[in-house]
Amino acid sequence: MTEVDCCIAGGGPAGMVLGLLLARQGRSVVVLEKHGDFLRDFRGDTVHPSTLRLLDELGLAEEFLRLPHQEVTTLGVTTDDGSYAVADFGRLPGRFPFLALVPQWDLLDFLAERARRHPGFELRMDAEVVGLLREDGRVTGVRHRAPGGEEREVRARLTVAADGRTSTLRGETGLRLRDFGAPMDVLWFRLPQAGTGSGPSFGGAGRITQGRMLVLIDRGDYWQCAYLVPKGGFAALQAAGFEAFRADLARLLPDGVAARTLRGWDDVRVLGVRVDRLTRWHVPGLLLIGDAAHAMSPIGGVGINLAVQDAAAAARLLAGPLGTGVVPPRVLARVRRRRLLPTVVTQFVQRQVQTRVLGRILAGDRPVGTPRVLRLLDRHPRLQGLPARAVGIGVLPEHASPLPGAEVGSRR
Repeated sequence: MTEVDCCIAGGGPAGMVLGLLLARQGRSVVVLEKHGDFLRDFRGDTVHPSTLRLLDELGLAEEFLRLPHQEVTTLGVTTDDGSYAVADFGRLPGRFPFLALVPQWDLLDFLAERARRHPGFELRMDAEVVGLLREDGRVTGVRHRAPGGEEREVRARLTVAADGRTSTLRGETGLRLRDFGAPMDVLWFRLPQAGTGSGPSFGGAGRITQGRMLVLIDRGDYWQCAYLVPKGGFAALQAAGFEAFRADLARLLPDGVAARTLRGWDDVRVLGVRVDRLTRWHVPGLLLIGDAAHAMSPIGGVGINLAVQDAAAAARLLAGPLGTGVVPPRVLARVRRRRLLPTVVTQFVQRQVQTRVLGRILAGDRPVGTPRVLRLLDRHPRLQGLPARAVGIGVLPEHASPLPGAEVGSRR
């Protein structure tokens, strides 16, 4: 059995950033990650300016940007009428006027290595959390399964569930979850780049036509592709056959990107899209953050960055109380109050886009014209800074707490 100030279930962006920030403040932290490594095909690989600014305040931004990455300054959409610029991140102030596209496994490895520089930090891989420990109505830690299969316990003054949208710990709390629904799922696959500079002119690009939408994300030597289908629509595609799907995909792809490298359905993953939010993010001794508290739509690619902002807020509000004893529920409630506005605003915008734009496109019952907002943004480039700020900075970006006697990093 281990005893620590904070036990974090889940080694994703929220859990790793929270562990790093708390250990940096001198707290003892154990992060439990159920997989043996981070080498998995995550859906979110965009690191936004708000997260880069946070890393800069920790003195880590320059190191992070030495990792292989692509810097995207413009996002665009291609319709049947042509290509339109939507968001220009070059119009954002500060040192990071771009999106950094970095495979999430590289981000997590980077955070883990930097967190291990602090003596109070421990990361356990192959450690699947299987349940909560409770005493007198309060969560006092977790049980997890070790690599050999035996169950072990970690006792903590505070337990944090950062274990994603299918959170094991959330299911044990009885907290109410509001499910807002989503009209689509995502088929997730990759296609090689030809190495000739051909392909979309934007680092992240969307292709819209009647009944279909495809998003391409530049990962350097290949395109990560997200093909949107109506909710539950994958079965109909399978029934029509893989060759029909591949032929349809080829009609959406730009010149220089070929669908023939897809060999079968085994090359395609189905990602269920969910938008939901807990009405309360804590019970005594337990706090939920990131997707465990609020699953986001992939629209805007903001999920990672909202989770990181949750972690930054939680670390700032909880590091002090953790040093003096058990964190009372009223203090845990402050994390939700701090992060509720950006969560609600972002989900509201995502739901409007899903309902008013994507739902109509995927219905496929009428031709898709170019939305007026796309024409407006393309005609007036200055306006492209507005969606860039909404996506890249968001509502209420968080900052790292300065260490006692240390200089605060840049907050541009």
